[in-house]
Amino acid sequence: MALPNIFSQPVADDTIQRINTLRSDTPAQWGKMNVSQMLAHCCVTYELVYEDKHPKPGALMKLILKLLAKNKVVGEAPFKQGGPTAPAFIIKESKDFELEKGRLIAFIQKTQQLGEAQFDGKESHSFGILNKTEWNNMFYKHLNHHLTQFGA
Repeated sequence: MALPNIFSQPVADDTIQRINTLRSDTPAQWGKMNVSQMLAHCCVTYELVYEDKHPKPGALMKLILKLLAKNKVVGEAPFKQGGPTAPAFIIKESKDFELEKGRLIAFIQKTQQLGEAQFDGKESHSFGILNKTEWNNMFYKHLNHHLTQFGA
């Protein structure tokens, strides 16, 4: 079963609507992050696409990521609660709720506006070339996992 298409306007809008239900004091149903940290954590996926602020993995690490993590990240199976987190995605410091919420919404809108054709065959920071379905699965599944974590 295919995941909802985050590149489509209705799915992007629905995801943003879910984000807009969050408050700065929304409690997590599992995990260690607070809601502001979760929003910053979700932004990292997009920072890896749009910003040059995270170091790229070396050839050996990229091979390991492709072999061990890629299918879990870009496949359709949902993430498990408490699964492993890559170092770039670990957010320990306090974050500004409104700032992170605005950044995440802007990233989702930018991605939707660029469209799936922009991502089909685009190289991922960690996994090499991905097709549009793999990009969609990575974007949507990660967002859905964490919005569910906070009851949204």
